[in-house]
Amino acid sequence: MLIRIHHLTPDPRQLQKVIDVLRDGGVIIYPTDGVYAFGCDINKSKAVERVAKLKGIKVEKADFSFVFDDLSRLTDYSKQVDTHVFKLMKSCLPGPYTFILNANNSVPKLFKNNKRTIGIRIPDNQICRSIVTELGNPIISSSVHDEDELVEYTTDPELIHERYKDQVDLVIDGGYGSLLPSTVIDCTGQMPELVRQGAGEVDLL
Repeated sequence: MLIRIHHLTPDPRQLQKVIDVLRDGGVIIYPTDGVYAFGCDINKSKAVERVAKLKGIKVEKADFSFVFDDLSRLTDYSKQVDTHVFKLMKSCLPGPYTFILNANNSVPKLFKNNKRTIGIRIPDNQICRSIVTELGNPIISSSVHDEDELVEYTTDPELIHERYKDQVDLVIDGGYGSLLPSTVIDCTGQMPELVRQGAGEVDLL
C-alpha cells in the first residue's frame, strides 16, 4: 500500500492508517529528513526481525536507530545522559543526526542480545515525528539502500514502493528524499566523537 502524506501538515486520517499497520506488527517505509527508512514498532519483535531480514542481517547484529518525537522519553531506553551531551542533542535536534548513547537494560531485551548502545534520531520531518507521537513509543529506523551502486540511497517513494511493495506493508510518499544519510555522533565516551559525516553540520562539535 502506498499512501501520500503532506510533509508539513500530515492528515490525521492517513497517519492513523500508518499507526494501525505498526500496531498490527507491520513494516513500513517512511521519509526522514534524509533518506527514506524501513521502520516498525520497536515492541513488535517479529516486525524487527523482518526489517533485519530486509537489510540482510541477523537481528542480534542489527544497529537500528530509534526515532523519537522529542527528548522527553530518552531515559526510557538510554542510561543517564551527561549535561553537555544533552545540551548538544538539544541544539541539534530535530535534525539529520544520529546520537549513539549507552543503552539501559530495556534495549537488550528488545533485541534479545547484549546490545549496550542505542542510536537516537529525532528527524526534522513532521511525518515521522507525528507517527511516533501517535504510536506512543519509538519506531525503528534503518535506511533504504538502492541496488544501483552509483546511487547509494533511493529517493523516489514511488520507485521505492514498486521495489518493496511485496516485502513491506505500507510505503509513505512524503515527497522526494535526500541522498545524504544522517551524521552519526558517538556520545558513549568522555567526549562526543564523529563517526560519520552526513547531512548534519559538525561545527557544534
